[in-house]
Amino acid sequence: MGSRTHRDSNRQTKEMKGGLHAAGRLQKYRKKCSYYLQAVSVTESLNYSCGSVGAELLREVAVMSGRVLPLLVLSLCLAVGPVQSQGSHQDAFIIQYLERRLAQVEERLNQCEQNTASVTQKTYDLSSEIRGYLSTLTVLRSEVKSQVESMSVRVERMEREMEYLENKIPNQSDIEMEEALLEQQIKAAELDQLQKKAKIKVENDCSTALSQIKSLKIVNKAGDTYGSWFKDPSEGSAKVYLLSGIRNNTLLEYGSLQSFTERTTTSPAKVIQLPFHWQGTGHMVYNGFLYYHKADTPNQILKVDLLNGTVVDSTLLPGAGRLPVYSLNLNNYLDMAVDELGLWVIHADPDYGGNLVITKLDKKTLAVEYTWDTQCKSHDAEGAFLICGTLYVVYNSRYGGRSTVQCLYDIHDTIHSDESPVMFFPKRYTSHSSIHYHPGEKQLYAWDEGYQTIYKVETQRNDRVTDQSIAE
Repeated sequence: MGSRTHRDSNRQTKEMKGGLHAAGRLQKYRKKCSYYLQAVSVTESLNYSCGSVGAELLREVAVMSGRVLPLLVLSLCLAVGPVQSQGSHQDAFIIQYLERRLAQVEERLNQCEQNTASVTQKTYDLSSEIRGYLSTLTVLRSEVKSQVESMSVRVERMEREMEYLENKIPNQSDIEMEEALLEQQIKAAELDQLQKKAKIKVENDCSTALSQIKSLKIVNKAGDTYGSWFKDPSEGSAKVYLLSGIRNNTLLEYGSLQSFTERTTTSPAKVIQLPFHWQGTGHMVYNGFLYYHKADTPNQILKVDLLNGTVVDSTLLPGAGRLPVYSLNLNNYLDMAVDELGLWVIHADPDYGGNLVITKLDKKTLAVEYTWDTQCKSHDAEGAFLICGTLYVVYNSRYGGRSTVQCLYDIHDTIHSDESPVMFFPKRYTSHSSIHYHPGEKQLYAWDEGYQTIYKVETQRNDRVTDQSIAE
């Protein structure tokens, strides 16, 4: 009986302690609910007056203060009435529910913070891009301003020049006088050219025309594939000269054709260093002077004294240097030649369809005496030479073959290509990089892929030239 009473007393004591504990916890919840009720009233006021912005602001403040709880908890707290002491399991259920809601609110707040950070970053990127555009616009503005100022200066200068020209324009009478003077000068120049041409025609009794290229003699094999060799055609000279390659400044001089052929140590060649490099293979020695195309220039001809190796004169040939003389010798832009009438130079002119042009030069001063435009094409040509003022053009194939003379031009206008048969070189299928005529020996000195060859030519008297000279 006593033990039962004791058990009942212990049970009552536990129930009283549980009730007191529950009452204390309820009191705490009520205090919290009163606090959150104030927060709800403030939130509703902000929603009413400022919309979602006020609510967001309140959430921000709550996050900063560390007292963020869901509004649903507030409503639950307000709805809670006087709670009786019914057991700790009810309190645990309420606490779990509140914790779940609190986790959901925190998740939504985190998402809101992420969205805010994203918007902030996009705003920063946009502002950076706008600043870049502004910098570019500033630069463009400066450039436009500079161009406008420059244009303004140019316009002012143009206005001053126009004003100057207006003041300098001559009267109509002055213009007529200048035109008459110019016309008179042109007629005088034409008359002077005609006189020079007539002088060239009658200066020498040159009535020789090519009739046949008869024989071939291979003298030696020396030097490169391309080169030039010849004998000085001046009277009494027996010296032979060799220039190997298409660009160099070394000339070899032999005392005679025999010494060049034998090439013994007892009579070695004289080495002459030229002051400037040559270009191509169209060189020529005449009266002890070397005439050649100066390298790296389009149309400059040098005259070098071979006794001391110095340049004594030079000239620029008008219209030359824009096209190779012969399409099968692309390194030649000027080809010097000598015949019974003197010194010549051959070149191709693109203004005349690539046809060959021959120019008579003064051997002393290199002054141009007269120029003739021919009908002979440079296409498939490999070389040319002159005999008594008549140009003979040698043609071949690109792969080498039998050379032929298919076109000629006579400055006396007595021989024409359509009246002359095609003349063949002796049977040897090859190509020539240079061909030079010796008027005293009636021979052609040719460079044949490293072989130095001599062709014997036969000529005949051209009675038309003789009759024309007598008539003049």
